[in-house]
Amino acid sequence: MSLLTSILNTIGSGATAYILASRLRDPKTRPNTLAGFQLAESGAVPFLTKLADRAAAEGDTWLAEKLTIHAADEKRHGQIFAHGLKQLGKQVMSMEERTQKQSEDKQFNTCPFLANFYRGHDPASLKAEKIDWLVFMASTYILEFDASKDFARMATALPEHEPKSRNLQQSILSVAKDETRHAAYLYEAMQRRLSQGEVDVLVGQWRQRKIDAMFAMVNDMIQTGGNSRSLVKDGAPTEIEQPERELIEV
Repeated sequence: MSLLTSILNTIGSGATAYILASRLRDPKTRPNTLAGFQLAESGAVPFLTKLADRAAAEGDTWLAEKLTIHAADEKRHGQIFAHGLKQLGKQVMSMEERTQKQSEDKQFNTCPFLANFYRGHDPASLKAEKIDWLVFMASTYILEFDASKDFARMATALPEHEPKSRNLQQSILSVAKDETRHAAYLYEAMQRRLSQGEVDVLVGQWRQRKIDAMFAMVNDMIQTGGNSRSLVKDGAPTEIEQPERELIEV
């Protein structure tokens, strides 16, 4: 990574981390933030499961096993964030409700981050059945590596004097550890297919894509005043129990 790229990455990551941490700490924006994480983590499960099946069919049992574990982790992460929402008396809207909301809020119909991160790649080519393995490995490695740091920073932003926040903090830290493990196997997967020099070049290319995508996202947040489409609705509030601890156990 060049000095300029490193500086831009630090600036972009810092801005993103600040925004996400602020949204998680603020009781008003915390539910929507948790809902976004729940949808992202749970939504990755079918994709990873299909990739695991594809790897197994291609005879790569090592990768198939890693992807199966990855899918199980993401499913548990979704449950962690869902439980955090439940403690706040909220739950994620159904697909039908989100679709209706999206049609009403046209300004939120596109995701500037994903559009920039995967620019040049047709959506059909990014499906589990067709995605190039190196595209998947490199892009997901960057996302997982950065997510591990982002989740760790966000966890520290939660007020520890609140029991619900303290429990959620420990759960998010466990998610961060999982993301670190995911990044490690994805990096190894690239090393199994490429020389170290080729891995460095590929990772550098996707790092630059991530930097561009982060600035596009931050710029969009500034233009929209930090507003985002609502993803939650009221649910039945719960008492503080132990479920989160059970969810984070491996």
